[in-house]
Amino acid sequence: MPRPPRRPPALDAAALERAALDYLGRYAASTGQLRRVLQRRIRRAAQAGAEVDVAAVEARITALLERMTAARLLDDSQFAEMRIAGLARRGTSTRAIRMKLREAGLDETVADEALSLYGGAPGADPERAAAIRLARRRRLGPFRAEADRAAHRMRDLATLARAGFALGLCRTVVDAPDGAALEAAED
Repeated sequence: MPRPPRRPPALDAAALERAALDYLGRYAASTGQLRRVLQRRIRRAAQAGAEVDVAAVEARITALLERMTAARLLDDSQFAEMRIAGLARRGTSTRAIRMKLREAGLDETVADEALSLYGGAPGADPERAAAIRLARRRRLGPFRAEADRAAHRMRDLATLARAGFALGLCRTVVDAPDGAALEAAED
C-alpha cells in the first residue's frame, strides 16, 4: 500500500517559533545554523506542494532570529567560545577550528574575536598544545610504541598535516624523543 503524501510543515510564526525552540532544546546552535534549519521547512513545504510565499516566510524567520538573539536564546559569540573549547580539547588545529566555525554559519568577525580569546595559559602556544593532544589521542609519534615509530613516521606526519598543523610543528611533535618530555615542555 503506498504511503500517503506528507502534509507540508506549517510556516506561520507560531510554528516556526515552536520548531526553533524545539531545535534549540536539543542542540546548541548558531544563528546561521538555526536559519538553515528553518529554511529547510520552506523547502519541504514547497516539495510537498504547498503554495509558499518565500519572502514572507524569510521575513518571519529573520524577525524570529532577532527576537531570540535579543532574548539571549541565541548568542553566536558564546556558541563560538563553546565550540572552540570543545574542538581544542580534541586537538583540533586553529585552521580547522576556523573552518568549522565558518561551516556553523558564524560571521567572520565573531569567529575572529572568539579565536583571539582562545589561547590557554599565558605564554602557551595553543597550536602546539592542540597538536600534542591530537598526537596523544591518536597515539602518534612519541605516543606510539618505540618499535613502531620509525615505520609509521611518515603516516604520523601526514595525519597531523591533514589535521591542519604546519609541517614544522608536525615534525617537532612526531620526532620528539618521548611524550612525557613533549608534554612537560608544554607546561
